Amino acid sequence: MAKFETFSKKQLQVLTWWANPKIAAKYNAIIADGSVRSGKTMSMSLSFVLWLMTTFSDCNFAICGKTVGSCRRNVIKPLENMLSTRYVIKDKRSENALTISKNGRTNTVYIFGGKDESSQDLIQGITLAGVLFDEVALMPRSFVEQALARCSVEGARFWFNCNPENPNHWFYQGWIKQRENKKALRLKFLMNDNLTLSKEVKERYYSLYTGTFFKRFILGEWVIAAGLVYQSYNDNIAKKLWNGNEDELQGEWYLSMDYGTINPCSIGLWCVTQKQAIRVKEYYWDSRKEGRQRTDEEHYAELEKLAKGHNIQYLVVDPSAASFIATVNRHGKFWVMKAKNDVINGIRVTSQMLTSGLAKISNKCSNSISEFGMYRWDTESKSDKDTVIKENDHAMDDIRYFCYTVLASEFYYEEWADEVKKI
Repeated sequence: MAKFETFSKKQLQVLTWWANPKIAAKYNAIIADGSVRSGKTMSMSLSFVLWLMTTFSDCNFAICGKTVGSCRRNVIKPLENMLSTRYVIKDKRSENALTISKNGRTNTVYIFGGKDESSQDLIQGITLAGVLFDEVALMPRSFVEQALARCSVEGARFWFNCNPENPNHWFYQGWIKQRENKKALRLKFLMNDNLTLSKEVKERYYSLYTGTFFKRFILGEWVIAAGLVYQSYNDNIAKKLWNGNEDELQGEWYLSMDYGTINPCSIGLWCVTQKQAIRVKEYYWDSRKEGRQRTDEEHYAELEKLAKGHNIQYLVVDPSAASFIATVNRHGKFWVMKAKNDVINGIRVTSQMLTSGLAKISNKCSNSISEFGMYRWDTESKSDKDTVIKENDHAMDDIRYFCYTVLASEFYYEEWADEVKKI
């Protein structure tokens, strides 16, 4: 059974807003946005279930996450732990649905993932009495609007929580700025609104994020990404570099690659030890600077030189590099792992890894060091999503491929567990 500490004032507002006749008459929706680990999801999901079980019977509801898996992990499992002694909960995993019962009253909660534009098709046809969106800013507008359109039962209400993104984001523009017209109650959360966090835990999070991500995920601000992408890491970078001896390293070895012919080709050799991942050395070929392009076979020969003497677990490579992947497979020496190419989430994870010291760059990696000082956010973009300037980004891309694909997803050392859970 889950153990609860005293709820904060902000959490109590979330838990009780629908039960207060004056507030309930004024609002049809609630928005909880702000910093990470501030208690938004727990208080919102608990309040959502208490509301629906108090107000309705024999109705359908939806809880939506970016994916069904993330929704189950971040919302459903904690809910089951919290409510198992209060309600009878049956998880119909084949239908991605929960039935919740008490005192002859039963409601069904369906679980949906809103990861892309096609997700809207999954929620068509169902009639809902309410919907909770966990991390709504990560979902496409079409999915959210389709889910809202399904809420045709009298008394239906909408529940949103998220961490801040770009202020041009459709949710900020269409809901937070228009909250009065939408009849939405907005509550901004900070870490101090979660009374279960110790001072030490909060300080660890404060140190984990920098720059734009600090303003968003710690201060809870919807701000434009500006300046250097890895500004904090680039500050006094010389003091943060690894200057050890390659021969003394023990661990698993990887290669990461951003393929290029006309554009530069960047390859990094990594050693993952029990404490950190180290980019030991690199290969970087800029055809414009060198005056000629190299073939796939020439790049492959350099890759073998870089890997010499090491048992390589995987080569993590740009998934669009079809011709080079074919070359690697033809030689049969390295296993290819296609990189996860989510730029913004990849940058966030890479920033966390660099800031925490879990990923380190050797002082021998001169091209990576140079790009850290030039890789910038695109502040001229009119997109509602963060974008980077596609210059000085080839070592940055291959570092991101490694951090996001291997370190965040595959690494298994126990001492990294807390860091990986945050990602």
